[in-house]
Amino acid sequence: MAFGESMLRLSVPTGTRLAQMGALDVHFGGAESNVLAALACLGRRCGWMGGVPEGEIGRYVTRQLHTANVTPLPIVVPDSRLGTYYVEFAVPPRSTQVIYDRAHSAITQLTPDLIDYTTLLDTRLLHLTGITPALSPNCLTIVREMIAQARAAGVAVSFDVNFRGKLWSAETAGQTLLPLLQEVDLLLCGKRDAEALFGCTGDVEVIIEQLADQTHAQQIAVTAGDAGVYGWDGATVHHAPARPVTIIDRIGAGDALAGGVLHGWLDGDLAQGLHYGTLLAALALSQHGDMLVTSSAEITQLMAQSGSTDIQR
Repeated sequence: MAFGESMLRLSVPTGTRLAQMGALDVHFGGAESNVLAALACLGRRCGWMGGVPEGEIGRYVTRQLHTANVTPLPIVVPDSRLGTYYVEFAVPPRSTQVIYDRAHSAITQLTPDLIDYTTLLDTRLLHLTGITPALSPNCLTIVREMIAQARAAGVAVSFDVNFRGKLWSAETAGQTLLPLLQEVDLLLCGKRDAEALFGCTGDVEVIIEQLADQTHAQQIAVTAGDAGVYGWDGATVHHAPARPVTIIDRIGAGDALAGGVLHGWLDGDLAQGLHYGTLLAALALSQHGDMLVTSSAEITQLMAQSGSTDIQR
């Protein structure tokens, strides 16, 4: 189960500036729903909870989640809106730009009393991200309450730091998130986020030690870009290298990786989860849209093959 904001992505093709936009490509996503979509591709039963506007836009959210084989548990918020964001894809020397248009979206209007905690916690694992607490004071209060209730109910919590510099500063994010991370079972964090938010330094294995000391998380996964992903299972640090890939669309790859890591964790094998994560991240990078589209059969085949990309006839 995951709680967070699902969004609408509007983008222009590479080489077109947003200032020139005529037609826009439309995709559905959001960090938490992207993670769930990846897990669903691996055959996991997943549920998503979050705020949605009433009417056709809210129904659009639920239909997209159904299509991804994720069970939607929407909380309908009257007179609200769906968060959107615009993407201007670019190649060097420019960087891809993201412009958020999510102020006063449905999730920001939620309050703790609107959450069905019994349904939310009918799960082996509750997945949260550091994006949600940045959206509004209400969202921060809700995330705090969810973690507290999960702990009381004996439900494991995974938390992906997922720092967004356009939502809050690194200093504010670090100060706000660190108390929350004291109570999580599995922490996912990018190497750069660990450095910027929590003052970690050194190579990845040293950073994992520092995160373990600061957060007390039982298991930790740290992504390191082209170097792949590292995971500490409480005793040993494991590593999975990044897979070679031709990049089509970067957005959502980190969420796909998180889904693979969670899949391994759910099987009691974080080390194997790292390898699932790098494969799913590569698949996400190679296709358009935020949410991964693949199948358990394709994943099994790609996990087993030696690297050949010959045409499958």
